[in-house]
Amino acid sequence: MSVLIALAFPMATGAGPMDAALRATEAPEALRAAFTVEMTSAKGRRILKFDPRLPPDQRWGLVYATGEDSALDDAAAAWGAEAAPDGRLFPDDLRASLGQIVEVEDLGGGWRLAFEHAPSANDTALDIWASQRLKAEAWLEPVEGRFLRIDYHLPRPVRGPKGGRLTRFHQSYLFETEPEWGLTYISQFKLEFEAKAPFKTIRQSYAAVITEATFFFASSMAETQFVSAQRIEEKKLAER
Repeated sequence: MSVLIALAFPMATGAGPMDAALRATEAPEALRAAFTVEMTSAKGRRILKFDPRLPPDQRWGLVYATGEDSALDDAAAAWGAEAAPDGRLFPDDLRASLGQIVEVEDLGGGWRLAFEHAPSANDTALDIWASQRLKAEAWLEPVEGRFLRIDYHLPRPVRGPKGGRLTRFHQSYLFETEPEWGLTYISQFKLEFEAKAPFKTIRQSYAAVITEATFFFASSMAETQFVSAQRIEEKKLAER
């Protein structure tokens, strides 16, 4: 019988595999992505494509639809209405969100990180309210220094910031590494929540899976600058 022994310890986010994993999520603003996404719920399925190289009115489009789910359609429409829908593929201020210290459990094949979500400059008042009540956990592969997954969940029902009660909330992000520049991107996203107000219950549950993604820089100059910065960073690491 094998026995799994987990070693627990605090770790600074600015050093070692943690820093490497965070740097891999910090894509430059000039990096763009064309992608296909499959959004599914219990009631429907939608396949959509986005390509920022196309004219603005052609960049976001529905490829396939089945089932009837107005909430899923609203979620897809809100995503497509964003100024840069491909921005959802790149983790937003993850370094700031993790804070300076995380609690690490070394489980052999991976690290499980427990952390308190720290507000970042891009967080709204609702984001801050939620972060104070949600539990956060991340999985990291320490050898390559790459994030694998991040989960947020509500441990118990709470009163909402404008009344009512948030009774269930779970949000998951799964990551992959693109091969050309070695950056980590969000390849799957899942959201499930339930909120109750007098005479009304609001539920939403859907998953989004990126089935194809092509990454490129907005200009050749931006690509050259990024590659040069990568080489400098690799040289610094080799000299340590």
